[in-house]
Amino acid sequence: MEEDGFLRRAIALSAEAAARPGSEPFGAVVVRDGQVVGEGFNRSRDRLDPTSHGETEAIRDACRRLGTLDLSGCVLFSSCEPCALCVAAMEIAGIARVVYAASLADSARVLARVPAGLRRGGDVAALRREAGAPIGQGRMPARRALVAEAVAVLEAWAAAPA
Repeated sequence: MEEDGFLRRAIALSAEAAARPGSEPFGAVVVRDGQVVGEGFNRSRDRLDPTSHGETEAIRDACRRLGTLDLSGCVLFSSCEPCALCVAAMEIAGIARVVYAASLADSARVLARVPAGLRRGGDVAALRREAGAPIGQGRMPARRALVAEAVAVLEAWAAAPA
């Protein structure tokens, strides 16, 4: 299958999600060596999970199917440009690159017509800026405490045999 075929599958998943209560129209697939190894669509409302985006669901599915946290060399195909949360998840998993259809501007324009009670809004550009900033420098206040206790747990785990 060529790249457009994988992207069409992501779009088909977004259409499937659009038809399901509790889902939103965002779908994604993870591909390794020309084979789909993970699929997902947004289930945030259904699962009461704000991280259940199409991309994160596809990454979770791929990790389970492959039995690894390392998705190096995989390509993620998404029906819409990934948000900062999804980009971070892709980076952590080692996704090599992303191919997407609708831009964030496209989705913001179209979804502006959806009643506020049905869709959570947000300034995606601000989220992207803040996601890379040190904690406490963005809109979310932060307080650091009990450092020695937390570091002791990390040191014990790091010293344990694998």
